[in-house]
Amino acid sequence: MGREVGRVAFTERDHARFRSRLTESLSSLRKAVTDPAFGAAPPTLGAELELSLIEPDGRPAPVNAAVREATRDDSLTLEVARFNLEANLTPVPARGRPFTALAAQATSTLTGINATAPRHRGVAAVPIGTLPTLTPADLTARALTDLPRYHALERAWSRRRSVPFDLPVGERGLVRAESVAVQGAACSWQVHLTVAPHLFHRAFNAAQLATGPALAAAGNSPLPLGRPGWQEARIPVYEHGFGDRGSPGSGARRPRAGFGPGWMRGGPLSAFEVAVRRYDVLLPEVLPTHGLDAPCDWPELGELRLHLSTVWWWNRPVYDPRGHLRIEFRALPSGPTPLDMAANAAFLVGLTLFLTAGGRDVAQELPFALAKANFYRAARDGPHASLWWPSPGTAPREYRAGALVEELLPRAREGLALLSVGADEADTMLDLLHHRVVTGRTGAWWQQRAREALRRRGAADGEAAERGTGRPAPPGTSDTPGSACERDSAELAELTVHYARLAAEAAPVHTWKPPALSPRSDR
Repeated sequence: MGREVGRVAFTERDHARFRSRLTESLSSLRKAVTDPAFGAAPPTLGAELELSLIEPDGRPAPVNAAVREATRDDSLTLEVARFNLEANLTPVPARGRPFTALAAQATSTLTGINATAPRHRGVAAVPIGTLPTLTPADLTARALTDLPRYHALERAWSRRRSVPFDLPVGERGLVRAESVAVQGAACSWQVHLTVAPHLFHRAFNAAQLATGPALAAAGNSPLPLGRPGWQEARIPVYEHGFGDRGSPGSGARRPRAGFGPGWMRGGPLSAFEVAVRRYDVLLPEVLPTHGLDAPCDWPELGELRLHLSTVWWWNRPVYDPRGHLRIEFRALPSGPTPLDMAANAAFLVGLTLFLTAGGRDVAQELPFALAKANFYRAARDGPHASLWWPSPGTAPREYRAGALVEELLPRAREGLALLSVGADEADTMLDLLHHRVVTGRTGAWWQQRAREALRRRGAADGEAAERGTGRPAPPGTSDTPGSACERDSAELAELTVHYARLAAEAAPVHTWKPPALSPRSDR
């Protein structure tokens, strides 16, 4: 969805022309979706996988252009920060074993990138929501990937935010930031599902409701800039990085990065119309082909697609000139393994389809405010979150997220059957999620336990040195602020290297054990 542009600077005339094209685009889209041939193809699934590049010591490696060049993999694109890549996986038919197919593509991509490591000082690609070893110095304008789209976004945001903004990291921490490069701290597994026009607005609403429990079971971003935070701290980091906020006294803007403005009502194009109506234009590049005159079966609508790529809802409507509409599920984190990501996608997609079946519209069953609250509670508390869920014939009920996911797994299986996903495929994916929520062992859980183990080891080393055992005091075990920072940095680097090794081994995360560590002074 992050379409490239050819320019960095734009004029008021560009903005006016672009806004006019957006109005025309909606008119053209209304005509297209009334054609019985539009959206008639069998459903497909696709995905985008955002990756972090790390040095052998676990710290970020700002070499995305060189790594992409070395792999010669056309599916790879350069993400906003120089230590990120994105893999655009080939869409697959929803029938049969689509999640296994997407996992295989993700595995192949990771293998291909990591095979180039000897040419880049051992750099590796890691699927993780938020890289624990990142520091504020890694997220300045110097980290921005050198592409016109990112420079244009940086320029647009600099006009909208005349002062540095606060980036939430950890439970109560804030870091001052000035660049959209902070988005490098938020890597996602973005799943795409084609949806027939007559189902679209109800499926979009269903996706909004389904995202809360799916996110609760998928957390993998608990250490933003190395500080303990939400189970999915990637969510507030991303929203603040691309949030609309002006200079003091300029008035509040509607947030264009977030859960979305409300339930979609009024037909298949309501989500597209809301995105155009509510948000001003960031990248007003008018394209040479437009409307129904484009050289393809369906209108190109490049301006509409470009505008939508700058509206960062966690579920986003997508128009494709190949003749279909899609829902882009953007809330799931990258990692820990391709199999874990496939299971997360299967649960979210299956539950969405179940909640859409039989003419159902969840907008009639739950206030939007509760669905939105579910999302942020899930991001904060993971399987222990308290989530609201519709209860037929009575008021919505509150559930512990882990128990709710367990109850919803059979519903997700029904939804996958509606999509003609094979029964064995559904069982494999949803059983994996079952084991994860029963044990509580998400990627976030593993990272938190690993950090605790490393901190205990550091404390034990310091105590041994203080007792005068004759062992030399390990670096970073004294109580000075500088040494504490060095110790934290080394522990986070070791955690990241250990995570990367387990991710490469590809066993599902609920089977991972925190590192068994002996004191450094004994090693």
